[in-house]
Amino acid sequence: MTIVLVHGNPETNVVWESLVGMLDRDDVVRLSPPGFGAPAPEEFGATLDEYRDWLIGELEALDRPVDLVGHDWGGAHVVNVAMTRPDLLRSWCTDVAGVFDPEYVWNDLAQMWQTPGKGELAVADMLATSFPERAAGLIGFGVAPDIAELLAPAIDEDMGRCVLGLYRSAVQPRMSELGRGLPAAAERPGLALYASKDRSAGTETMHRRSAKRAGATLAVLPDLGHWWMTQDPHRAARALNRFWASLPD
Repeated sequence: MTIVLVHGNPETNVVWESLVGMLDRDDVVRLSPPGFGAPAPEEFGATLDEYRDWLIGELEALDRPVDLVGHDWGGAHVVNVAMTRPDLLRSWCTDVAGVFDPEYVWNDLAQMWQTPGKGELAVADMLATSFPERAAGLIGFGVAPDIAELLAPAIDEDMGRCVLGLYRSAVQPRMSELGRGLPAAAERPGLALYASKDRSAGTETMHRRSAKRAGATLAVLPDLGHWWMTQDPHRAARALNRFWASLPD
């Protein structure tokens, strides 16, 4: 049974580097969404629906079903697939279940990216920084230093364009509307990870409500933040391994 890992923003698949070796499996595939470590064609609009369709296409090319794990926007893409193509999955896992709650409000940076003009300026400012400055910023947000140094050079114009397209396709009430489909994800076993110091994906109450609607198990990662897989990969791996061990063969 293949494990498929999907990352988010502003990342490449190196974000999983510390975690992969601690999983009880050797059949791990790391997929890079267009614009985030993989080329994004000019005609690619980087919308929620396009990323869902991209992920479905990637999964259809693999031996199925898979254990699908997503982080950040990758976690949202995972939920979208679980709601629409559960036949591709044995199980699914996300760390952003809270963003599908009706009360979820995007954070200030996300709202800046969603605002025409302000978003372009924010991306331009980001691209104007040096690699060490970008790495320092990522470390400040909670990325482990060794991973931050690997991520910094990958932040480019292509990623910036996709950041804007993706966030603008998800302006509320879009996420809460998508959340109405969560019961469909219950067709496959799900795991909702909640890192208790993550302030970007909603409160614990929001995560619990979304997990319940999706028929998913909630696992709390105390004292970890948004980049939990880089901060304490041992504990993150234990949570995932425990979940997969509970599934029928």
